[in-house]
Amino acid sequence: MAPPKLPQELEEYVTNLEKKASSIPPQILVTSAFAAGAITAIGVSRIYSRYFKRIQNSDWITPESFQKKRWIKGIVTSVGDADNFRLYHTPGIGWTWPLKFRRVPSTTRELKNKTVHIRIAGADAPEAGHFGRLAQPYAEESLAWLTNRIIGRTVYCQLTQRDQYARIVANVVTKRRFLPGSFFGNNLSLEMLKSGWATVYEQAGAEYGKWGKEEFLKAETGAKASRLGIWKNGLDGETPAEYKRRHAQAEATPVSKGDKSKIKTTPSSSPPRSFLNKLRFW
Repeated sequence: MAPPKLPQELEEYVTNLEKKASSIPPQILVTSAFAAGAITAIGVSRIYSRYFKRIQNSDWITPESFQKKRWIKGIVTSVGDADNFRLYHTPGIGWTWPLKFRRVPSTTRELKNKTVHIRIAGADAPEAGHFGRLAQPYAEESLAWLTNRIIGRTVYCQLTQRDQYARIVANVVTKRRFLPGSFFGNNLSLEMLKSGWATVYEQAGAEYGKWGKEEFLKAETGAKASRLGIWKNGLDGETPAEYKRRHAQAEATPVSKGDKSKIKTTPSSSPPRSFLNKLRFW
């Protein structure tokens, strides 16, 4: 059976195209093919880096990621204080299919240098005890709330900057069940504020994402009015910002000579005996 005949106009177009192609020097054809291949390779490489290459740890995040406010997703492997956690990056497009091909480590040894340290943007939770400081009231309760909310779960993080402790400040969105992506999720900072387990972070470098500072303040005000979380015994308690400011001022204040004279020191051992005293047996 003979192949179907092309329409006359299409047949003329194909004939003209063949004539033009035959007139092109072979060098140009080779160069064009090489350029097309290179462009394709670069495109594939960019797609792989953007969607499929796993970020090993915080050091792998580039300034370009902050400039573009890049979103990444992953599994929360541990929670530090009540406003930061460790994320195991799970790249890929879609809901959970990449996890079927990638086992998330579960031991401390396996996770060493394999997670991104995330600082939740816009929220300031009660401070735990560090460096000899007493923990703030409700620090344990706030930590327990956050741990129960995100440990072992998928979250989406919009990368904004690196803070003074080398943590990655991010707008964090918790994944809603059966719905894909960050667009359909809940802002974790707003959840904490509405539940009364954090205050609005208003210091230098504060980030509030597309939600804006007013939305954050509104959430905090609602928790105060309902006496939730850290506000249940009133509004006069020391906020995390005030706690950190107080300790920073105390550590920066030098001890005067008069105060030094009042400091009692206890010798760790008796003074060394002289050579003649060592010879005495009485």
